[in-house]
Amino acid sequence: MTSPRSTGLGEINMADTSLTNAVSSVEGHLGGLVPAAAGMTAPGRSPRVSPRKLKDSSLDKPLPSLPGEFAAPQIIPHCNGGGIFALDGSPGLTDGHSKDPKLQYVSPDDEEFEQLKEQMLTQLEEGQGETIYEIGVGAGCSSSGLSPDELGASLATLGSLATCCAADATVLRQRRSEEGQVAEVLVRRKVGEEDFLEVRVAVVGNVDAGKSTLLGVLTHGQLDNGRGVARQRLFRHKHEMESGRTSSVGNDILGFDDRGRVVNSTDGHSGLNWEEICRASTKVITFIDLAGHEKYLKTTIFGMTGHAPDFCMLMIGANAGIVGMTKEHLGLALALNVPVFVVMTKMDMCPPNVLQENMRLLNKILKSPGCRKIPVLVQSQDDVITSATNFTSERICPIFQISNVTGENLGILKTFMNLLSPRMHSNQDKPPEFQIDDTYSVPGVGTVVSGTCFQGVIQVNDVLLLGPSSLGEFLPVAIKGIHRKRMPVREVHGGQTASFALKKVRRNQIRKGMVMVHPSANPVACWEFEGDILVLHHPTTISPKYQAMGELHMQDCCVHACVRKICAAAMPVHHKTHTHTQFPPPSALWQHQT
Repeated sequence: MTSPRSTGLGEINMADTSLTNAVSSVEGHLGGLVPAAAGMTAPGRSPRVSPRKLKDSSLDKPLPSLPGEFAAPQIIPHCNGGGIFALDGSPGLTDGHSKDPKLQYVSPDDEEFEQLKEQMLTQLEEGQGETIYEIGVGAGCSSSGLSPDELGASLATLGSLATCCAADATVLRQRRSEEGQVAEVLVRRKVGEEDFLEVRVAVVGNVDAGKSTLLGVLTHGQLDNGRGVARQRLFRHKHEMESGRTSSVGNDILGFDDRGRVVNSTDGHSGLNWEEICRASTKVITFIDLAGHEKYLKTTIFGMTGHAPDFCMLMIGANAGIVGMTKEHLGLALALNVPVFVVMTKMDMCPPNVLQENMRLLNKILKSPGCRKIPVLVQSQDDVITSATNFTSERICPIFQISNVTGENLGILKTFMNLLSPRMHSNQDKPPEFQIDDTYSVPGVGTVVSGTCFQGVIQVNDVLLLGPSSLGEFLPVAIKGIHRKRMPVREVHGGQTASFALKKVRRNQIRKGMVMVHPSANPVACWEFEGDILVLHHPTTISPKYQAMGELHMQDCCVHACVRKICAAAMPVHHKTHTHTQFPPPSALWQHQT
């Protein structure tokens, strides 16, 4: 048993669920697969979760219930109706085969092997390069579990299938079931040196919550000294170093290889070489470091809308609690339908009574009608695996308690990052569409634009239409170079961020919010649009001819706008209303020609 620790919700004794002794006879059958005992992580391996609940045994004790109102992570019960892939519901070998589905991987013949290979290729394609298998699950709600010899043969077959599909297989967990053992295996496709899976995570929270410090610790592998030395590596401006507060949108990366190992350099004395990290990584987590101070709220909104984050990491100081802009940032993420997980920092300096009160307040806010989240306190590797898979439902909100000084729970936070999957699909069969979020003038290169490719495939020397200009025009422009995370590549796909070097275009001709689209899209500019507007906060109701004092943020666009017509008499707070909105010249949006 591990020693009790304080979580702010009482004293919890976490059960040791190690299966090392129970599965030692299986390890000899694994070949290239390296098993991880339940609740533990093998060196260089990352856990993955199954949303299915297997009945517990004496060797796989359930997590104790947490005091208070926080939900303990649970694996959802599932009856897969006869499929081999209990995790994703894919059908097994059902065309006349009488073999029990849980035994399909035990010495399959050539025909069965080819069918299993085709199914794995399909799963990898649907999962954008990775999928999870649960070996030893019976058909429907029948008994589950394999003997050590059967499990070893099944894992060897799965390893051979992964090799044939140019992928790696990693055993995440093994557990006891009714009639033996069940294993969860992560299969991740290998990629070339110029390609990697990208997941974008927006980092928000009140000022002094420790956002930049945490990113410095995660990406550089060096703990903080308690006085902010870790964040100094990330700041871009002199005034940021002097004040210790972020005022711009920063980007940092954390790379994982096909086995789930962190590839970032651990040498804190040298800068990170992004190109080397990307070449060695199968998955790259891009952190969008946003400002926490109230006067930089527009910058934070631009980062949340224009950079299209897949997930949002809400930072809260354990000693300060939910103060300042924390609620505003949470409301912004909820309004944009971005899944949120919470990281409470400064656990090393927070008194237990203060932590308990702040956790209860956080629980109350997350369960309120405006959020409707299920808070889950993550304290172990099993919690991480369960939370990461169920996180895609957007109903649960994992909560991590970490310390940048002592390194408490940083390992499980990295594991959680490795298990996140991108939410934006590539849509490679559609015409290319690239949205610009920043412009540069690089000596010796010329005009460079950065942004996000929302669909299609863009290659070097492609000619796209750039616009709309102040006159509503779209002009042809050629791409002479592409970089992804400072690494030169030949093409970029939908869902990826990149930078383009453009031919014969001046920087003053480009502004944030412009797009680059394929000529087949036939884009046209528009100065008016109709849509539903939800008022999150305003001191009064909004009536026709209302003009915002600030700006209207629409992805990368940040422009003034005027409400010309409202379908209702007025727009009260927290109500959605259909409106007719107009942009003053030279601002304009674009749309496909229909």
